[in-house]
Amino acid sequence: QLQLVESGGGLAQPGGSLRLSCSASKVTYGHYVVGWFRQAPGKEREGVSCIGRSNEYTDYGDSVKGRFTIYRDNAKNTVYLQMDSLKAEDTADYYCAARRHPWDMCVMQDYEYDYWGQGARVTVSS
Repeated sequence: QLQLVESGGGLAQPGGSLRLSCSASKVTYGHYVVGWFRQAPGKEREGVSCIGRSNEYTDYGDSVKGRFTIYRDNAKNTVYLQMDSLKAEDTADYYCAARRHPWDMCVMQDYEYDYWGQGARVTVSS
């Protein structure tokens, strides 16, 4: 079983920045692909970003492309989501998720992931 712990949520003003972290319990974290998903009140869960087993393959949802950056430090067993130019519509609970994958790629369908973090609340408001 892979345990994921999220941190870094909080309150930001429009145009501000936050960085979320997703830390894993195993040193083999580099064997897992990781996705970030979010869910706002009254909305369906939405894929935000994902990253392959290295920093070479990444993907982003259209709503965050150009504003968010996903990257990983496998030596620290951590994946990060840097969120810049935040908008009010970014307000949501953010979840990281992981699955073991044999290739350096990823997808943003939530049903493809086996392990989930506890969620981190992000609020963007003036």
